Amino acid sequence: MPDSPKYWAVIPAAGVGTRMAADRPKQYLPLAGRTVLEHSLDRLLNHPLISGAVVAISGDDEYWAGLEYRHAKPLRVAPGGAERCDSVRNALRVLLETAQADDWVLVHDAARPCVRETDISQLIARCTQHPVGGILAVAARDTLKQAAESREDTAISSTIATTTIATTIDRSHLWHAQTPQMFRLGVLHDVLSRARAAGVSLTDEASALEWAGQAPLLVEGHEDNIKITRPGDLALAEFFLS
Repeated sequence: MPDSPKYWAVIPAAGVGTRMAADRPKQYLPLAGRTVLEHSLDRLLNHPLISGAVVAISGDDEYWAGLEYRHAKPLRVAPGGAERCDSVRNALRVLLETAQADDWVLVHDAARPCVRETDISQLIARCTQHPVGGILAVAARDTLKQAAESREDTAISSTIATTTIATTIDRSHLWHAQTPQMFRLGVLHDVLSRARAAGVSLTDEASALEWAGQAPLLVEGHEDNIKITRPGDLALAEFFLS
Protein backbone atom coordinates (compact mmCIF):
# COMPACT_ATOMS: atom_id res chain seq x y z
CA MET A 1 0.00 0.00 0.00
CA PRO A 2 1.55 3.36 -1.00
CA ASP A 3 2.46 5.87 1.66
CA SER A 4 0.08 8.76 2.27
CA PRO A 5 1.14 12.01 0.59
CA LYS A 6 3.30 14.28 2.74
CA TYR A 7 3.13 18.03 3.19
CA TRP A 8 6.15 20.23 2.46
CA ALA A 9 6.79 23.96 2.67
CA VAL A 10 8.51 26.19 0.13
CA ILE A 11 9.56 29.72 1.09
CA PRO A 12 10.81 31.98 -1.75
CA ALA A 13 13.17 34.41 0.00
CA ALA A 14 15.18 35.93 -2.83
CA GLY A 15 13.31 39.23 -3.06
CA VAL A 16 14.76 42.66 -2.30
CA GLY A 17 11.69 44.52 -0.97
CA THR A 18 12.52 48.00 -2.29
CA ARG A 19 9.35 49.57 -0.84
CA MET A 20 10.72 49.08 2.67
CA ALA A 21 13.58 51.50 1.88
CA ALA A 22 15.75 49.52 4.33
CA ASP A 23 19.44 48.64 4.37
CA ARG A 24 18.71 44.97 3.75
CA PRO A 25 15.98 42.77 2.20
CA LYS A 26 12.80 42.92 4.24
CA GLN A 27 12.92 39.21 5.17
CA TYR A 28 16.06 39.95 7.22
CA LEU A 29 14.70 42.91 9.14
CA PRO A 30 14.49 42.46 12.92
CA LEU A 31 11.10 41.52 14.34
CA ALA A 32 10.40 40.57 17.96
CA GLY A 33 13.96 39.45 18.65
CA ARG A 34 14.48 37.52 15.41
CA THR A 35 14.23 38.21 11.68
CA VAL A 36 11.05 38.23 9.64
CA LEU A 37 12.23 35.16 7.72
CA GLU A 38 12.92 33.14 10.86
CA HIS A 39 9.40 33.77 12.12
CA SER A 40 7.94 32.77 8.74
CA LEU A 41 10.00 29.57 8.63
CA ASP A 42 8.97 28.68 12.17
CA ARG A 43 5.29 29.14 11.37
CA LEU A 44 5.50 26.45 8.68
CA LEU A 45 8.10 24.08 10.11
CA ASN A 46 6.55 24.08 13.59
CA HIS A 47 3.24 22.82 12.18
CA PRO A 48 2.93 19.13 13.07
CA LEU A 49 1.90 18.06 9.55
CA ILE A 50 4.76 19.74 7.68
CA SER A 51 7.57 17.27 6.96
CA GLY A 52 10.25 19.76 5.93
CA ALA A 53 10.93 22.82 3.80
CA VAL A 54 12.99 24.35 1.02
CA VAL A 55 13.95 28.03 1.15
CA ALA A 56 15.04 29.81 -2.04
CA ILE A 57 17.91 32.23 -1.45
CA SER A 58 19.46 34.71 -3.88
CA GLY A 59 22.97 33.92 -5.07
CA ASP A 60 24.27 37.25 -3.76
CA ASP A 61 22.47 36.99 -0.40
CA GLU A 62 24.72 38.28 2.39
CA TYR A 63 22.49 37.46 5.34
CA TRP A 64 21.18 33.88 5.18
CA ALA A 65 24.39 32.16 6.31
CA GLY A 66 24.69 34.55 9.23
CA LEU A 67 21.32 33.51 10.60
CA GLU A 68 22.54 29.97 11.26
CA TYR A 69 18.89 28.93 11.26
CA ARG A 70 18.35 25.38 12.46
CA HIS A 71 15.27 23.19 12.84
CA ALA A 72 14.64 19.58 13.79
CA LYS A 73 12.90 19.02 10.45
CA PRO A 74 14.80 18.91 7.12
CA LEU A 75 15.48 22.32 5.61
CA ARG A 76 17.18 22.60 2.21
CA VAL A 77 18.31 25.64 0.25
CA ALA A 78 17.55 26.30 -3.43
CA PRO A 79 18.92 29.07 -5.67
CA GLY A 80 16.65 32.07 -6.02
CA GLY A 81 15.50 33.21 -9.45
CA ALA A 82 14.88 36.47 -11.25
CA GLU A 83 11.18 36.38 -10.37
CA ARG A 84 9.20 34.81 -7.55
CA CYS A 85 7.90 32.06 -9.83
CA ASP A 86 11.50 31.18 -10.76
CA SER A 87 12.49 30.88 -7.11
CA VAL A 88 9.48 28.68 -6.40
CA ARG A 89 10.21 26.48 -9.41
CA ASN A 90 13.85 26.07 -8.32
CA ALA A 91 12.72 25.09 -4.83
CA LEU A 92 10.22 22.58 -6.21
CA ARG A 93 12.96 21.04 -8.34
CA VAL A 94 15.11 20.55 -5.23
CA LEU A 95 12.16 19.11 -3.35
CA LEU A 96 11.41 16.62 -6.14
CA GLU A 97 14.82 15.03 -5.53
CA THR A 98 13.49 13.46 -2.33
CA ALA A 99 9.72 14.02 -2.23
CA GLN A 100 6.98 12.41 -4.31
CA ALA A 101 5.18 14.17 -7.15
CA ASP A 102 1.80 13.60 -5.50
CA ASP A 103 2.93 15.12 -2.20
CA TRP A 104 1.45 18.48 -1.29
CA VAL A 105 3.51 21.67 -1.16
CA LEU A 106 2.58 24.83 0.75
CA VAL A 107 4.25 27.91 -0.76
CA HIS A 108 4.53 30.71 1.79
CA ASP A 109 5.82 34.27 1.52
CA ALA A 110 9.05 34.90 3.41
CA ALA A 111 7.52 38.17 4.62
CA ARG A 112 4.36 36.70 6.18
CA PRO A 113 5.51 35.95 9.75
CA CYS A 114 2.11 35.96 11.44
CA VAL A 115 0.13 33.19 9.73
CA ARG A 116 -1.86 31.21 12.30
CA GLU A 117 -1.28 27.50 12.88
CA THR A 118 -5.06 27.01 12.85
CA ASP A 119 -5.27 28.61 9.39
CA ILE A 120 -2.53 26.31 8.07
CA SER A 121 -4.45 23.35 9.52
CA GLN A 122 -7.67 24.54 7.88
CA LEU A 123 -5.93 25.00 4.54
CA ILE A 124 -4.48 21.49 4.68
CA ALA A 125 -7.78 19.93 5.71
CA ARG A 126 -9.77 21.65 2.97
CA CYS A 127 -7.24 21.30 0.14
CA THR A 128 -6.49 17.64 0.80
CA GLN A 129 -10.11 16.94 -0.12
CA HIS A 130 -9.98 19.14 -3.23
CA PRO A 131 -8.81 17.99 -6.68
CA VAL A 132 -6.74 21.13 -7.34
CA GLY A 133 -5.70 22.68 -4.04
CA GLY A 134 -6.17 26.23 -2.86
CA ILE A 135 -5.01 29.28 -1.01
CA LEU A 136 -5.60 31.22 2.16
CA ALA A 137 -7.48 34.45 1.44
CA VAL A 138 -9.73 37.05 3.04
CA ALA A 139 -12.85 38.54 1.51
CA ALA A 140 -12.58 42.19 0.47
CA ARG A 141 -14.31 44.47 2.96
CA ASP A 142 -13.54 48.00 1.85
CA THR A 143 -15.14 49.73 -1.11
CA LEU A 144 -12.80 49.24 -4.06
CA LYS A 145 -12.03 51.97 -6.58
CA GLN A 146 -10.38 51.53 -9.95
CA ALA A 147 -8.07 54.43 -10.76
CA ALA A 148 -7.94 56.27 -14.03
CA GLU A 149 -4.60 56.92 -15.66
CA SER A 150 -2.54 59.52 -13.79
CA ARG A 151 -2.27 62.91 -15.46
CA GLU A 152 -0.78 66.28 -14.72
CA ASP A 153 -3.33 68.66 -13.22
CA THR A 154 -2.43 72.09 -14.61
CA ALA A 155 -5.10 73.72 -12.44
CA ILE A 156 -3.02 72.80 -9.40
CA SER A 157 0.52 72.67 -10.68
CA SER A 158 2.19 71.52 -13.85
CA THR A 159 4.45 69.29 -11.77
CA ILE A 160 1.77 67.47 -9.74
CA ALA A 161 0.31 64.27 -11.19
CA THR A 162 -3.22 63.50 -10.04
CA THR A 163 -5.07 60.20 -9.99
CA THR A 164 -8.85 60.13 -10.24
CA ILE A 165 -11.45 57.41 -9.83
CA ALA A 166 -12.50 55.60 -13.00
CA THR A 167 -15.15 53.39 -11.41
CA THR A 168 -16.24 51.57 -8.27
CA ILE A 169 -15.73 47.80 -8.35
CA ASP A 170 -18.25 45.35 -6.95
CA ARG A 171 -16.42 43.68 -4.04
CA SER A 172 -18.97 40.93 -3.39
CA HIS A 173 -16.85 38.34 -5.25
CA LEU A 174 -13.39 39.76 -4.54
CA TRP A 175 -10.83 38.26 -2.16
CA HIS A 176 -7.34 39.29 -1.05
CA ALA A 177 -4.95 36.41 -1.77
CA GLN A 178 -2.59 35.31 1.00
CA THR A 179 -0.20 32.44 1.56
CA PRO A 180 0.36 29.58 2.08
CA GLN A 181 -0.89 28.39 -1.29
CA MET A 182 -1.18 24.61 -1.46
CA PHE A 183 -0.98 22.36 -4.52
CA ARG A 184 0.38 18.98 -5.60
CA LEU A 185 4.15 19.16 -5.92
CA GLY A 186 4.44 17.62 -9.38
CA VAL A 187 1.47 19.52 -10.81
CA LEU A 188 2.70 22.88 -9.54
CA HIS A 189 6.21 22.32 -10.89
CA ASP A 190 4.84 21.28 -14.29
CA VAL A 191 2.45 24.23 -14.56
CA LEU A 192 5.08 26.78 -13.48
CA SER A 193 7.51 25.34 -16.04
CA ARG A 194 4.97 25.49 -18.86
CA ALA A 195 3.89 29.02 -17.94
CA ARG A 196 7.50 30.16 -17.85
CA ALA A 197 8.16 28.64 -21.27
CA ALA A 198 5.08 30.43 -22.60
CA GLY A 199 6.26 33.77 -21.24
CA VAL A 200 3.25 34.14 -18.95
CA SER A 201 3.55 36.67 -16.12
CA LEU A 202 2.51 35.13 -12.79
CA THR A 203 1.85 36.92 -9.52
CA ASP A 204 1.35 33.82 -7.37
CA GLU A 205 1.03 30.04 -7.57
CA ALA A 206 -2.76 30.13 -7.88
CA SER A 207 -2.49 32.28 -11.01
CA ALA A 208 -0.40 29.53 -12.59
CA LEU A 209 -3.11 26.95 -11.92
CA GLU A 210 -5.74 29.39 -13.22
CA TRP A 211 -3.70 29.82 -16.42
CA ALA A 212 -3.74 26.04 -16.77
CA GLY A 213 -7.54 26.01 -16.60
CA GLN A 214 -7.87 24.92 -12.98
CA ALA A 215 -10.01 26.53 -10.26
CA PRO A 216 -8.16 26.64 -6.91
CA LEU A 217 -10.11 26.71 -3.67
CA LEU A 218 -10.45 29.84 -1.53
CA VAL A 219 -9.97 29.04 2.16
CA GLU A 220 -10.83 31.92 4.46
CA GLY A 221 -7.99 32.98 6.73
CA HIS A 222 -7.45 35.97 9.01
CA GLU A 223 -6.43 39.56 8.31
CA ASP A 224 -3.53 39.37 10.76
CA ASN A 225 -1.68 37.20 8.20
CA ILE A 226 -0.10 40.38 6.87
CA LYS A 227 2.74 40.65 4.38
CA ILE A 228 5.58 42.92 5.45
CA THR A 229 5.69 45.48 2.64
CA ARG A 230 6.07 48.95 4.18
CA PRO A 231 7.89 50.19 7.30
CA GLY A 232 4.71 50.47 9.38
CA ASP A 233 3.97 46.77 8.84
CA LEU A 234 6.79 45.75 11.20
CA ALA A 235 5.15 47.35 14.22
CA LEU A 236 1.82 45.79 13.30
CA ALA A 237 3.41 42.36 12.90
CA GLU A 238 5.13 42.69 16.27
CA PHE A 239 1.76 43.49 17.83
CA PHE A 240 0.20 40.38 16.27
CA LEU A 241 3.12 38.18 17.36
CA SER A 242 2.79 39.43 20.92
